[in-house]
Amino acid sequence: MTTTSHRRHTEMLRQDGTPVRVLVVDGEAALSELLSMALRYEGWEVHSADDGADAVRSVRDFRPDAVVLDALLPDVEGLSALGRLRREIPGVPMLFLTAGDAATQRIAGLTAGGDDVVAKPFALEDLVARLRGLIRRSGATAVRPGSLLCVGDLLLDEDSREVSRAGQSIHLTATEFELLRYLMRNPRRVLSKAQILDRVWSYDFGGQANVVELYVSYLRKKIDAGRTPMIHTRRGAGYLIKPGE
Repeated sequence: MTTTSHRRHTEMLRQDGTPVRVLVVDGEAALSELLSMALRYEGWEVHSADDGADAVRSVRDFRPDAVVLDALLPDVEGLSALGRLRREIPGVPMLFLTAGDAATQRIAGLTAGGDDVVAKPFALEDLVARLRGLIRRSGATAVRPGSLLCVGDLLLDEDSREVSRAGQSIHLTATEFELLRYLMRNPRRVLSKAQILDRVWSYDFGGQANVVELYVSYLRKKIDAGRTPMIHTRRGAGYLIKPGE
């Protein structure tokens, strides 16, 4: 998923125009690699560290714009590592990963200097969305022009993640938003179920095409209900979006 053809366009850039940098600190190699792949898919530059000492060295060399830190590290307790990193990079947002009692861990993580806390197990799309919000609010980025997608009277703001049609706000789940964004980036183009699965569900599903049909139906109820249809099916080929006629 690190090839150009499978990566999202970089939507968030640093003030100097380079990709956002994220440090992933996790002692579990499989989870660290999964997180790193998901963040690189966003177009971000990612560095990983497998323990607290490595994390401290990494923030000095890599100078990340955000940190994802697991509570379970092999050499130091996660909250202690969080405090050390906070002293090294006081203004950089940190997302703390916890297990166990979510309420107790959330309070402890926030008290220790975390900006947000995500309990395991979690959905990657939710973690990425939270991280995007933290980075955006930190002021570390310069939003690239062209974050507003428009197809007919349907508007989608990739930065604020707001959607509206004919001036009426539409609330979407994270998955619905990603599906609509992919459709709107390719107006009037038929996208196959395989293409949509690869782009929207890369890390969560193993090729269950029926989930595409399900989420297209969800979108239609929110986007097209009571209006001229914009989302169309091409039987045997896929789906497309175009202005209502």
